[in-house]
Amino acid sequence: MSNLLWKSLVVSPVFLGATLLGSTTAFAAPNVATEALPNPTQEVTIAQTPEVPAETSTHNEKVLDQVKTYSNDGNARQSQVTSVSQFSDVQPTDWAFQALQSLVERYGCIAGYPNGTYRGNRALSRYEFAAGLNACLDRVNELIATATADLVTKQDLATLQRLQEEFAAELATLRGRVDSLEARTSFLETHQFSTTTKLQGEAVFAVSDGFGGNTGGANNAVFQDRVRLGLQTSFTGNDQLITRLSAGNANNFNIVSRNGTSINSTGKDAEGLQTFDLNGQSTNNSVSVDRLTYEAPIGPARVYIAASGGEHSQYAAVNNPYFFDKSDGGNGALSTFASENPIYRIGGGSGIGLNVPFGKPSAGKSNSSLTFGYLASEANDPGSGSGLFNGNYAALGQLNFNLGNRIAVAGTYVHGYNGAGGSLFDQGGTAGADLPVVGTAAANSLGANGGGASYNNSYGVSIAVKPSEKFSLSGFVSYSNVKSFGLNDNYEAWSYGAGIALPDFGKKGNVLGIFAGAEPYALNRVGFANTGNVPYHIEGFYKYRVTDNISITPGVIWLTSPGGQSNSDDAFIGTLRTTFTF
Repeated sequence: MSNLLWKSLVVSPVFLGATLLGSTTAFAAPNVATEALPNPTQEVTIAQTPEVPAETSTHNEKVLDQVKTYSNDGNARQSQVTSVSQFSDVQPTDWAFQALQSLVERYGCIAGYPNGTYRGNRALSRYEFAAGLNACLDRVNELIATATADLVTKQDLATLQRLQEEFAAELATLRGRVDSLEARTSFLETHQFSTTTKLQGEAVFAVSDGFGGNTGGANNAVFQDRVRLGLQTSFTGNDQLITRLSAGNANNFNIVSRNGTSINSTGKDAEGLQTFDLNGQSTNNSVSVDRLTYEAPIGPARVYIAASGGEHSQYAAVNNPYFFDKSDGGNGALSTFASENPIYRIGGGSGIGLNVPFGKPSAGKSNSSLTFGYLASEANDPGSGSGLFNGNYAALGQLNFNLGNRIAVAGTYVHGYNGAGGSLFDQGGTAGADLPVVGTAAANSLGANGGGASYNNSYGVSIAVKPSEKFSLSGFVSYSNVKSFGLNDNYEAWSYGAGIALPDFGKKGNVLGIFAGAEPYALNRVGFANTGNVPYHIEGFYKYRVTDNISITPGVIWLTSPGGQSNSDDAFIGTLRTTFTF
């Protein structure tokens, strides 16, 4: 080969297919338009020559026909192999076998499937061979461009020339697909919203009705909604900034006693409240930022900072699988009671949390952990009796054990402070200022009897047991001791519950769930008449996954002795919830 040819190769390695050996037959064609391809987006640039010899016209037509055929051929994910013997479907009798063997062993550039075969026992397709040939052409170009062309033998160059001529149509199709992919990738890069932020959304449509006893007469069937749009941003790959917008129009049902008196006349009863009712402080679809949090690792630990809308369940292990869903999302239990231990609903807002793992992680479970957190619901108010440390707050400490990959147990302690007129289980006021999100009025009303501000010490245990992939048990118990400053308005609040979940019931992604227990209650509390009964909550739902992004969940909530009152009939709430995630 002449020195001129080698200099040309060094200067123009990109055109190896056309000028490497002076071959013009590989891609010769007279001004072929893009419409000759089955897909106009797969544009192929074909070199033109001033004249096409008559003896090559038949060959060119054949090439174009093959381009059409191989443009529709299936794509195959490929990875590198190092020996032609790994291609168990390539026969040594093929003329190309020796060429393939030489190229692979000399340059390591032919690509094949990870299992060393080409789709079972069928013969190697021409398109697959062209993919490997193209990799070898790129490898030889690289050697020439780096002034190591002496590593490429004349015999290999001759082999490449012959293979290019034989697989001209397949190479044209392959390169057209690569060009199209690069163009689409460039478009996405220039039009993307952000390189650090992902948008996640959820929309809930729910048709509900209250019935049973006097409840049906006091309520009507409703069609309610909630929409959440979350911007999840990462600056290092291990941290996460969550900015969530929320809007909704849901109101809880008004449960009444036998004499027609509203159980919720004080506004402090939240029995049967459903998760999609938590839409900030608006019931007219006004948009608000209901969560602004940041998480990042600090050594083995992970820090959680909430600027707004912080909840204890966002950083502490809840241990209630299939019922709890991403901070009251639309794919778990229907009610706020069944989704998590009410102890996590004490306080919320702005603050900090720290999760310190210990022990070895097991399959399907994270490490055991020690968790601390502090959230204040009036952190933004500089007024007297408010602020980050002088207003309402709740400090949490939790020890969570993962025993193997089947059992998780958490012991939780919360110390909280509230001004007069607040609610114990208010989750920082996410459902409205000082309004509760779970439990009876007797358990929630702070300072109801003129006791002024109060503090509480609460204790809880949560446990999850998963005997198999198709069966899950979980439960919790919580106890709160509330002490009032000034007048004697002390009381105790209890809550407990247990649930059974059957994941993939009937279809992968479906969940059948049954949960029963007692919503937070305070028996025979002074100032609350007829509160001698335990208000039981029984809930059943079946989440049916229509697609990966749509689920339909019918369910029923049964409330016995609402408000803990002996003169209250049982109440029922039926719901058909549709959840869209995107």
